[in-house]
Amino acid sequence: MSKSKSKFHYAWLILIGLCVMVGLGKGALNNSAGLYLPPVAKDLDIGMGSLTLYLSISSIVTLIFLPIGGKMMAKYNTRMLLTIAIILQAGAFAAFGLMRSVWGWYILSIPLAVGGVFITVIAGPVLINQWFKKSNGLALGIMGAAGGAVGAIAQPVVGGLIANQGWSSAYIYVGLAVIVVVVPIILLILRNSPKEKGLLPYGAASTSAEGNPSNEEIEDKGVTMAVAKKSSAFYALAVFFFLITAIASFSIHIPTYLTNQGYSVTFAGNIMGIYMIGVLVGALVLGFLSDKLGAKNTSLLAMVLGIISVIMFLFFAESTLIIGIVAVILGFMASSIGTLAPTLTTALFGNKEYSQIYATASLGLAVASIVALPVYGYVYDFTGSYTTVLYAIIGMFIVNIIAIIIAFNGKKKLEDQGLWK
Repeated sequence: MSKSKSKFHYAWLILIGLCVMVGLGKGALNNSAGLYLPPVAKDLDIGMGSLTLYLSISSIVTLIFLPIGGKMMAKYNTRMLLTIAIILQAGAFAAFGLMRSVWGWYILSIPLAVGGVFITVIAGPVLINQWFKKSNGLALGIMGAAGGAVGAIAQPVVGGLIANQGWSSAYIYVGLAVIVVVVPIILLILRNSPKEKGLLPYGAASTSAEGNPSNEEIEDKGVTMAVAKKSSAFYALAVFFFLITAIASFSIHIPTYLTNQGYSVTFAGNIMGIYMIGVLVGALVLGFLSDKLGAKNTSLLAMVLGIISVIMFLFFAESTLIIGIVAVILGFMASSIGTLAPTLTTALFGNKEYSQIYATASLGLAVASIVALPVYGYVYDFTGSYTTVLYAIIGMFIVNIIAIIIAFNGKKKLEDQGLWK
């Protein structure tokens, strides 16, 4: 029996490794950043604005480095690249613990962001796209859900370390622990493609008579980056990336919106817990539906559900049941960044130069994360409510529906021109 026919496909081991790597990169490092801010600002006697400037620097570096990272993923050895990346990201995080001036955070935010581009943004979708021909969406959903679960575990652990050992020691312990765990996973488990293991991707149809992967199965299909960036499909996808991230960014304002509606802080906290459940479940559900209904239909369905949820938020905010339902649906929308965005990229452009196309289109994610949060805050400051923001979000959902339709029409044009092959 050939390797590709074995009951347990190596692709699932790749997925497990990615779940740990991405989960720790996001949950233990990036998402725990807020826990350190109050004690660091207090001990260094600096303003919160001055300290959090390092997060803005990190976002700008991410924005600049994304397309470069995509090209590097396509060109260099994956294990070498990811090993360097986790040392940069987690090593910079650990080095925060040695800093006694805010300039340390500004400088270290650069390697933190460069490493994070590979670990938390590019590597997961690229490797899953290489290893899974079948259940691609489900694999992305599992990775997203597992990443959230790792983060849910890591947050209280990091909080306890800060409380008991101090922020300096917590930075060092967490950063070094992530390196110790993730580097062996990268070196021993992760591989760029099934070719390195003499396998077909999971779900590939057949092998040759000798039991080796057939050339037809292994050959990457799709369009090149040069062709993609000249197509309407590419720019429509970039718009989708930008708007879905901008929509998801509203989650940080949900507690304020609820308290303005007369609800208690405790209730708002419970709703955010429900929202996180929506993120975890949504990653799995959207991934499963992408495999069953296709990326286009699943994305359109998600956008329609998003419109309905915001309308419910606007006109039925007095119902706690409705708010709970809305929180779950908005959680689904947040999870779509990690599931629908990569599956749409594959559906539109194939595997040929996936890493470069996905990374460049992901510039929309980085820009939205920088722009949306302060804009929502300013709108609230000027108007005293989030009503205008919610109507704007409905508009974003509608634009995304149009963008999805334009993108797939653009793909058809590429196919008709013989460029999608």
